[in-house]
Amino acid sequence: MRNIIMLGLVSFFSDISAEMVYPLIPLYLTSMFGATPALIGVIEGIAESLASLLKVFSGSVTDKRGKKKQVAFVGYAAGVVYKAILILAGSWVGVLAARVIDRIGKGIRTAPRDVLVCESANKSQLGKAFGIHKALDMAGSAIGILISYLLLNSTTYHFAYRNIFAVSVIPAFIGLFMFYFIKEKKKDRTIQKREPFWRNMKKLDGQLKMYLAVAFVFTLGNSSNTFLLLRAKNVGFRDTDVILLYFVFNLTASIFSMPLGRLSDRIGRKKLLVTGYLVFSAVYFGFAFGSSRAAIVVVFVLYGLYTAMITGAERAFIAEISPVALKGTMLGMHSTVVGIALLPASVIAGLLWDGFGASAPFLFGSGMSLAAAIVLIFFIRNANIPAGHVSTS
Repeated sequence: MRNIIMLGLVSFFSDISAEMVYPLIPLYLTSMFGATPALIGVIEGIAESLASLLKVFSGSVTDKRGKKKQVAFVGYAAGVVYKAILILAGSWVGVLAARVIDRIGKGIRTAPRDVLVCESANKSQLGKAFGIHKALDMAGSAIGILISYLLLNSTTYHFAYRNIFAVSVIPAFIGLFMFYFIKEKKKDRTIQKREPFWRNMKKLDGQLKMYLAVAFVFTLGNSSNTFLLLRAKNVGFRDTDVILLYFVFNLTASIFSMPLGRLSDRIGRKKLLVTGYLVFSAVYFGFAFGSSRAAIVVVFVLYGLYTAMITGAERAFIAEISPVALKGTMLGMHSTVVGIALLPASVIAGLLWDGFGASAPFLFGSGMSLAAAIVLIFFIRNANIPAGHVSTS
């Protein structure tokens, strides 16, 4: 449990840093460089997709070489480089470069960090373990957003966007320091000849391959969160109030992540995943037609609840049905599949917004989520499969 808390604290401080910046990006791009929703979609899509290609390879390296702690450290250190480039950026191209560096870091760190969580948890409490980690992660996000909001509204000192980017480097360094307290399990390092992971894909359990397909379909409608922030601004919220809405989302996710992760241990992953997808569909429907500030506040709260439902259950589900020797690879593969879908998702959302209005991308996302939920109901079984199982069919 101590290791899980330490890993959570790494994410806690790193996310304070990241979320001091993230909700400002669409506002920064539109106010400083005149970016359109379509351009923002391209920037976010490219950054997410290019970086996500690294996740499966990061997971594969983790499985083959070990050294999960060191690989994860490198990934988190990229966050410091991201802030430095962002401060120096003189155009949207510079912002794109900074976002790519940030997402590359996420691509490197996600799989080894998740494997460390798996190895530090009781097998019967994987949902709880990922829930604890996600709760600390989202708590850091909420605090980072609140700090950004307070600095942006400071009447004593003038904190421009770049000033906030500079301050955000401090918690990033604290997060890196927390790695000192993380212990990695020693394993037999006997070198074995192993085939590249893609040659073993046919041997994977059909449920795992099906879920990866479901995740891809769902993500096609799950565009970047920047569109949620733009939608709030479109309804009439001020820039500073948009940041506060994002705080509400993260706070909600933090509060419910651990109890919902534990719930998935008791009732099975499928029920929670299906419910999460249905809630997401309702949330995007709300973003499509919500025209009042009260309605937007409600859907941001529900979006936080969806995040708490999905994150722990999803990672625990993948960890349970992945072969032991490919656990990191499959966690990385899931992130890569999601990342590949994020480019067309964000581009489609931006084009739909520009071409048909602000409601269009959210209606599309609501429909894709509903389709993913239907596939989960009829084609994914609920029973937990023993870790390490590989289909022989």
